[in-house]
Amino acid sequence: MDKSNILEIKDLHVTFYTEDGVVRALHGVSYDVPENETLGVVGESGCGKSVTALSVMRLLPRPQARVEQGEIWFRDKDTGEEINLLNLPEEHMRHIRGNKISMIFQEPMTALNPVYTVGDQIEEAVLIHNPKMSQKEARERAIEMLKTVGIPAPEKRVDDFPHQMSGGMRQRVMIAMALSTNPEILIADEPTTALDVTIQAQILELMNKLQEQFGMSIILITHNLGVVAQNADKIAVMYLGRIVEKAPVREIFHDPKHPYTEGLLASVPRLDKGGLKEHLPGISGSLPSPYNPPPGCKFHPRCPYAFDKCRVEEPPQVEISPGHTVCCWLHTKEETRHE
Repeated sequence: MDKSNILEIKDLHVTFYTEDGVVRALHGVSYDVPENETLGVVGESGCGKSVTALSVMRLLPRPQARVEQGEIWFRDKDTGEEINLLNLPEEHMRHIRGNKISMIFQEPMTALNPVYTVGDQIEEAVLIHNPKMSQKEARERAIEMLKTVGIPAPEKRVDDFPHQMSGGMRQRVMIAMALSTNPEILIADEPTTALDVTIQAQILELMNKLQEQFGMSIILITHNLGVVAQNADKIAVMYLGRIVEKAPVREIFHDPKHPYTEGLLASVPRLDKGGLKEHLPGISGSLPSPYNPPPGCKFHPRCPYAFDKCRVEEPPQVEISPGHTVCCWLHTKEETRHE
């Protein structure tokens, strides 16, 4: 592992075996998460963002999902040990999951148990990873975390049920639960889904503040490039189970190389170009069926620049500048374009 990284995913392939057929959900996914930085993972629904995160957590559904090949390396800050998470016994993985690597799941209303108070659920997470802690100490920790994430009157709200809280408050509870064990990596899977714009901004600002406070790395999963613009250090763009472009956030926004990244950026309203009155061009077509993906470059049916080679051969990942890689035949030196 590179000494600056806390997590490295290398050539990850995940396949789902279903009654309807075989789905190659991930093929060759690789990305790094540096210490104390935020990596934004973006792409449309169904691109494999959450499957990658669940692979890191070892929470893929069994027996349908299978990791065919690849490695997921994690560096434990406390011991300095480098661990391939895919080779860990389940008992050891339980110590990592939630303790060293925490995850905020989508849809907090369904992720939280409706028949237990939010305090009970945070306390349970604390006690699982700190068995020597008393119930009273766990409750104090739950109140402390609710206060940390900005929930007013935490001494009272700790006894509320999820349905007694707004969507933004439930999202804060999920963050409080994820951070209650002081993790080294936080995976935030669509943390602002279904929240209005002002609450979105508050949640993202809170995550940035807590990152500085706890010194953790964040994997921010979203379909919205606007969300990661001010909150990520690097961006990985996914399409149909593959990383199609990786670069520092500023470079992605100022000089995108993959046509899919261009399309995502074009769909974000910009105040310097008319704001909400601006006509936003969409990406033509829709995501292909994962049961029957197209040959060659998976984006070619929707790509305005596609040519013959795109339709028959999948492009390799090439580095076009330090830290900026892209999978597109338009950016390979040896390619001669034929319309």
